[in-house]
Amino acid sequence: MAKVTMLNMAGAEAGTIELNDAIFGIEPNENAVHAVVVNYLANQRQGTQSTKTRGEVRGGGRKPFRQKGTGRHRQGSTTDPSQIGGGIAFGPKPRSYRYSVPKKLKRLALKSALSAKVLDNEIIVLDELKFDAPKTKEMVKVLENIKAGKKALIVTAEKDENVVRSAANIPGVRTALVGTMNVYEIVNHTSFIVTKEAIEKIEEVYL
Repeated sequence: MAKVTMLNMAGAEAGTIELNDAIFGIEPNENAVHAVVVNYLANQRQGTQSTKTRGEVRGGGRKPFRQKGTGRHRQGSTTDPSQIGGGIAFGPKPRSYRYSVPKKLKRLALKSALSAKVLDNEIIVLDELKFDAPKTKEMVKVLENIKAGKKALIVTAEKDENVVRSAANIPGVRTALVGTMNVYEIVNHTSFIVTKEAIEKIEEVYL
């Protein structure tokens, strides 16, 4: 089992914690991570883009000019896609981009992302993260103390409104719960900040 130094909110060492190799010590599977990230981004798409076909644009009706003798190509309608102001051929229409991936693949990708953070020394374990009141200034101070990167994901075991609101206005910093964290967020942030309690819950859920 990999041992990671735990820090307190002041940035001082607060002991060590052993991380389960089945979750934090596997060989990262880049294909699984890629597949799950692409799936996540596809599922976020609105799919509301729309263009008008030749049946929906204004115009049409009579033939715009006679069949022969104009020196132009024959044309039966002003709504034809080849005409200015005509409809769009094969343009996008509202649709859903959602699709699902196997649960086993999602789990493998999550374990791969967590293991990669350990390998790259981008995981920061805190003994606890608590504030008496929502204070952005206090959260900034904590992030400076633990030397977190500009893009940081903070994962807690239970929702703490003071922690969430303290981090809400800091650019590049996001908060998540063990049950809501996803592969894209883990990969997209340089620092993975997690509490000791959250580590225990991750090992309980994903073992």
